[in-house]
Amino acid sequence: MAVSVIGAGLAGCECAWQLARRGVDVTLYEMKPERRSPAHVSDSFAELVCSNSLRSDELTNAVGLLKEEMRRLDSLILTCADEYRVPAGGALAVDREGFSQAVTRRIREHPHIRVVREEVTAIPDGRVIVATGPLTDGAMAERIGELCPGADLHFFDAVAPIVTLESVDMTSAWFASRYDKGTSDYVNCPMEREEYDAFVRELAAAQEAEAHGFEDSGVFEGCMPVEVMARRGPDTLRYGPLKPVGLRDPRTGREPWAVVQLRMDNAQGTLYNMVGFQTHLRFPEQRRVFSMIPALRNASFVRYGVMHRNTYLNSPQLLDRYYRLRSDPRISFAGQITGVEGYVESAASGLLAGLEAAREVLGLPPADFPQETAIGALALYVSGGSVGDFQPMNINFGLIPPLDHRVRGKRNKNAALSARSLDILKTLRL
Repeated sequence: MAVSVIGAGLAGCECAWQLARRGVDVTLYEMKPERRSPAHVSDSFAELVCSNSLRSDELTNAVGLLKEEMRRLDSLILTCADEYRVPAGGALAVDREGFSQAVTRRIREHPHIRVVREEVTAIPDGRVIVATGPLTDGAMAERIGELCPGADLHFFDAVAPIVTLESVDMTSAWFASRYDKGTSDYVNCPMEREEYDAFVRELAAAQEAEAHGFEDSGVFEGCMPVEVMARRGPDTLRYGPLKPVGLRDPRTGREPWAVVQLRMDNAQGTLYNMVGFQTHLRFPEQRRVFSMIPALRNASFVRYGVMHRNTYLNSPQLLDRYYRLRSDPRISFAGQITGVEGYVESAASGLLAGLEAAREVLGLPPADFPQETAIGALALYVSGGSVGDFQPMNINFGLIPPLDHRVRGKRNKNAALSARSLDILKTLRL
């Protein structure tokens, strides 16, 4: 039996790959280039529309554990990300174009995957996995709404600007990673108190772009626009994305009042994105206000920040631990539409949905990833572990059961949780 996967984003591609590598035939539907969402610009699969970072790669961080579990399960997304890694200290960041092209190429070359470039407006017959992403709208959104009462939840998501490295004034900036950890992968743009105060005042008062129907929505805390943070108080940014802790300016020998960090966005090292600067400001306002940062006074912006709506299901009421629809188990969901938040989490949900669907098609028992694993913990949270109003969730160690013995120190405890998870993963018959 063939399986239909709708959407060739991170989750859809990972899902299709996990099915295909187990010998299951897949029809992968992708609406680009026939139609694009407001956030997409490329025709390639697995397009990264926000940051180019997949976050920490360390096993003392929950997302680092999640990535390691995925690597051990032959994740397509992690294989391509590792291949197109760019320097980012302890984080895994990628050349977004090379990464996306690699995923597209491997999907197209797999003998068990048939790619259909067209918009799907109805749920196909047979086994289906819907990975249409957080910008699902139109006819597909209507079909999902008919299947899933409460599917119209949504939140704002925002994208940070990208500048050319050659336009950054390096007499006012320096390369380093926080606490000099790893290699010097970030461009650090310092601000003294007077510069910072003026910047925050202008940022808080800057004009936003029209939201086009999103005006009644809240702002998701995990992707807070920088101008919203500025309005929450004068110190919000310098205790958030502009925190100077662990960054000593070599010109002065001390920590600045605030620091804007830029992270490499392509393998050539010619483009850098403004870390934590997701924004919904009008483009002329972005240029005006962000040019107040001394090192960016003459910056050339190759992409401005944009904001768009993300839609997700009320998954605890709708989905089981395999991301299947409880009311119709032939249909699964994967990716941010399920309420997982983040690139890695989206791909992980696709991995689990695809792996479990493959086992179902092949007549094998489910893998049943336990809560002690990051993959399992995320799925179990999304399918019923939340309390109160369901909100999108990143992987974190709070979703994983505690150890049965005491370990001193947070890093040591997190390392022990990761070691336990990876040991359990080895025992699963996959």
